[in-house]
Amino acid sequence: MHPSSSPAKTCLRQTRCGFPAIELFVKAGSDGESIGNCPFSQRLFMILWLKGVIFNVTTVDLKRKPADLQNLAPGTNPPFMTFDGEVKTDVNKIEEFLEEKLAPPRYPKLAPSHPESNSAGNDVFAKFSAFIKNPRKDANENLEKSLLKALRKLDNYLNSPLPDEIDAYSTEEITVSSRKFLDGDELTLADCNLLPKLHIIKVVAKKYRNFDFPPEMTGISRYLNNAYARDEFTNTCPADQEIEYAYVDVAKRMK
Repeated sequence: MHPSSSPAKTCLRQTRCGFPAIELFVKAGSDGESIGNCPFSQRLFMILWLKGVIFNVTTVDLKRKPADLQNLAPGTNPPFMTFDGEVKTDVNKIEEFLEEKLAPPRYPKLAPSHPESNSAGNDVFAKFSAFIKNPRKDANENLEKSLLKALRKLDNYLNSPLPDEIDAYSTEEITVSSRKFLDGDELTLADCNLLPKLHIIKVVAKKYRNFDFPPEMTGISRYLNNAYARDEFTNTCPADQEIEYAYVDVAKRMK
């Protein structure tokens, strides 16, 4: 990440050095300056950090969005990005664009090696949203069960050895994976998508429903602990208080 400076000067300096000029605009927190709760903002922040490219980050206060930003991306809320002066606004397309533009040998490939890693945990956030937004006590148990089922499926994937963890010539049978992340021991695009959401679930479900990830879900526990040990995750993550604040009106009280 590049220290904050004039975008025009930064653009000139980076282009001269042969590097692209990149600025990422992310949602600001409740103080208007810190990083706010937005898994899509964190997803792109993590991707750029993992790519090892020089880039600027600007937090955008949605309550007081500056006129120059409204002109830059009219009608668009963060996250969005400028790449050599070109505005990009669609998160999925930005991910594809960065993977294509910031490619080996200069930058690491971040796409998972195993296609299944892309879809692992893809229904967890939707199940969590239904659970946290529900105000009816009589519906709570079934919605919690539905969330637990989705989490269990993710946990099973994280604990199932990937093909490259299994040594065909070894006499030892590996029954439980020891990998750090979804696709192996390195963070990939799949993790950049899932980890911010999984952390929100952990923080919000505990705060508003006193719900913890079951301790027997050792795959999820290992996964999150490994993520918390990485700067690419912790330094792009909003404070827990910001996440809780974002859900004050979303998390419905039980009736």
